[in-house]
Amino acid sequence: MNFWQVIGTGWRPAVEIVLLAVGLYYAFLFIRRTRGAPVATGFLALLLTLTIVTRVLDLTVLNALLNQFFGVLAIAVVVIFQPELRRILAELGNLPLFNPTREQRENIEDIIQTVDRLSPVKIGALIALEQNQHLSEVVEGGVPIESELTPEMMETIFFPNNAIHDGGVIVRDGRILRAACIFPLTQRQDLPKSVGTRHRAAIGLSEESDAVVVVVSEETGSIAYAYRGQLVRGITVEELRAFLTSVLVRQVEPRSWWQRTRGFLAKAPPPRGGFGGH
Repeated sequence: MNFWQVIGTGWRPAVEIVLLAVGLYYAFLFIRRTRGAPVATGFLALLLTLTIVTRVLDLTVLNALLNQFFGVLAIAVVVIFQPELRRILAELGNLPLFNPTREQRENIEDIIQTVDRLSPVKIGALIALEQNQHLSEVVEGGVPIESELTPEMMETIFFPNNAIHDGGVIVRDGRILRAACIFPLTQRQDLPKSVGTRHRAAIGLSEESDAVVVVVSEETGSIAYAYRGQLVRGITVEELRAFLTSVLVRQVEPRSWWQRTRGFLAKAPPPRGGFGGH
């Protein structure tokens, strides 16, 4: 067999190996940053241990049961990572390949003005900017508002003596949809003790949806945002504006289908050290 025959018969296995390696690499990156990561790690460790033991000791019955179990493994993955998979599908629906003319716009300046007014006077705020996934799937309660997004309206909602100032506000396409909403709290155990309920709710919602959640601390007046399960605290108004623009205004920084998909699967580390700030 000459060199060209070897190349002709060997390129398919090489392509399969490369595709499998890339798929496993991005699957690992995806699982590592999800809420189900501890469950998946423990599950895979147990499965690997049982597989090794049954093969080494030649346990026929257990080996047969494990082979049957692999058939339903896909269902287990869907159950464990249902929120993350739903978010992936929502993101894919917004890729240029499927919807080249769609642009998602948010009234960023109204949000910035709201934060700029509330932060100096230490009025707490929790604002979820809805994107592709409707937050009604993961948010409980709330009072319908259905009004135009303005800094004055947001100030009224979050004013401490207002009956609906507790909870979060949902904003979509420049309109306030609901207020006094209950956002899901994150279950992460690695957060600093200084991360309070409002910030945990912001992280929790960003873990289960593609929303951007803006937070103003009631204790310190500091500004933060949560996106894709990552909280960034202690930022300035200008930094918030830059981040919201980069995420919500698609045409500011056009990206290819591959760049957006890769960025979603392998999220870059956040600026300012993640949980830093006050």
